[in-house]
Amino acid sequence: MTSLELFSGCGGLAKGLEMAGFRHQGFVEFNKWACASLRENFNPALVHETDIRSFDFSSIGPVDLIAGGPPCQPFSLGGLAKANNDARDMFPQAIRAIHELRPKAFIFENVKGLLRKSFADYFEYIILRLTYPDCVNDGDLDWRAHLKHLRELTYPSFQGLKYEVHFKLVNAVDFGVPQNRERVFIVGFRSDIGATWNWPKGMSTQMTVAQALHGLADPRAKGVPEDHVFIPGAKTYPGHTGSDYDKPSKTIKAGAHGVPGGENMIRFPNGEVRYMTVHEAKIIQSFPPTYKICGSWGEALRQIGNAVPVRLASTIGKQVFMALKNAKTIGDDYGQYRADNFGNLMFLENGESAPKGRARSSEIPKTVSYSQLATKGKRKRRPKSKRPSHPIAGM
Repeated sequence: MTSLELFSGCGGLAKGLEMAGFRHQGFVEFNKWACASLRENFNPALVHETDIRSFDFSSIGPVDLIAGGPPCQPFSLGGLAKANNDARDMFPQAIRAIHELRPKAFIFENVKGLLRKSFADYFEYIILRLTYPDCVNDGDLDWRAHLKHLRELTYPSFQGLKYEVHFKLVNAVDFGVPQNRERVFIVGFRSDIGATWNWPKGMSTQMTVAQALHGLADPRAKGVPEDHVFIPGAKTYPGHTGSDYDKPSKTIKAGAHGVPGGENMIRFPNGEVRYMTVHEAKIIQSFPPTYKICGSWGEALRQIGNAVPVRLASTIGKQVFMALKNAKTIGDDYGQYRADNFGNLMFLENGESAPKGRARSSEIPKTVSYSQLATKGKRKRRPKSKRPSHPIAGM
């Protein structure tokens, strides 16, 4: 099965999905150092170093899965928490990719802060946009007005492209990663696929930093891996204590010296503290020891801190892979595609037959907009206490 990686970073989610059986068709990433890391570990020809807002998804072609971690700063507890008001909110681009490529499934990962009470309406908006990706904003609607329209839709009667969407807060430490790292995963399956989804079950035991780094020499020793370099200057002070060697680590964060809790330091039983090396940090994030992270120590720690733990990505990826493998198509195939007169990739709408030869302009599928929906007949007003049900599974 094929996949497209968005907001790829240094490739934690991508590596896990590769281990789960997916074949990558492309990576879209803006940061030059992250792109350098991707080229070191995957086919360099598949790496698109560009702003996703200007990326032409039709250049990739049809894929079975779209995956990625939209930038989390808009929802981070440590950031400004502006959500949709933050220019770094890239969920709209993830939804655009789904709308244009119509994959069988998608996987998105983000920070725990996405579930904050203050973001409840916008999170619902994200979930409903993922559920009905064909229902795009006409361009003149505020997202709150758009959300109001989305709430009026009913899943069984909606005729356009739609997905069954599930989300859950998971902790990487429950899946064999030696790190306490809570993240929200959003998984969706196209409605015609007929996939059955169950979240993978966690483990009863937790791996410690000591167990993960067992056998790795002190970075000051000779003959250590080239990315296992000692970084001096680590200090502790109230609230900045580092990660205990005999416990799972704190959440590795996208920084180096300045992370608030000293998360990127190791505290040993004798009271000594030192900064994690790049090699140690990537192992704690469950990257293979041979995986290459480009850039200086600080830049590499930033990439690693932004990454999805490989082992967690592989676990969820395998569950999605098996769900797709065991699924039975139950309706119209929304994923069929064709080219228009200009060679652009276009998709067949629900119930549309594939034309012979080149498509005429009148045959090009159109997006469903709310101004069009409004002309399809008046809706009966429902009591405010009763909202239409959607196949959205929570925690």
